[in-house]
Amino acid sequence: MTSKILVVLTNTTHYAGTHDATGLWLGEATEFVAPLQAAGYAIDYVSPRGGFVPLDPRSMGARYTTAASMRVYESADFQYRALTASLAPSQVDPHDYAAIYFTGGHGVMWDFPDDPALQNLTRQIYHQGGLVTSVCHGVAGLLNVTDDAGHYLIAGKTITGFTHTEELLAGKRRVVPFLNRQVAEAHGANFRQRRAYREYAVQDGQLITGQNPFSATAVARLVLAALAK
Repeated sequence: MTSKILVVLTNTTHYAGTHDATGLWLGEATEFVAPLQAAGYAIDYVSPRGGFVPLDPRSMGARYTTAASMRVYESADFQYRALTASLAPSQVDPHDYAAIYFTGGHGVMWDFPDDPALQNLTRQIYHQGGLVTSVCHGVAGLLNVTDDAGHYLIAGKTITGFTHTEELLAGKRRVVPFLNRQVAEAHGANFRQRRAYREYAVQDGQLITGQNPFSATAVARLVLAALAK
């Protein structure tokens, strides 16, 4: 099995219909990447359009950053390959990857759910036995993925993601285009959640999902354990 992980990032710069900035929630990338790189896994970064990836300015606050996260963020590799020159899906061969990981930040709710190229990468990685993983709003990238028979990949699976309560606490309930739990359950998933803004990640077979921005490292731990088997 390959030792490469594909990390998916958003290109969305603002909430639709507003001038309010959004983008990648930094820690949801860096706090996942840090333990994977420490374990020897190579990381590639892809976004729906490729190229520039914006950062949600709120994710840069001290509450949301750690020393390990900042080391990844400040590295020349992350600054260039993730934030400046992320790959486009057409540049990615799914056979190269043991797992795909969808990061969050509210921006993903607009450019992840209906992107056919990302869905195809996810489907192929899953069908070759790879892991399909996400954290927080990144679960939006899994909600509409179907298998070769047209069934939702999440149907019958236990997953988690950013919750209605957390959306209310974030003050973004009125601007988001959908609620993760509602769509997940409509597509047959068993959506589970814990207390708002507390670390929580769950694995169901090849699917590994985390609830909120504080769950990226927990997802990484489950990914490492699964890849070690």
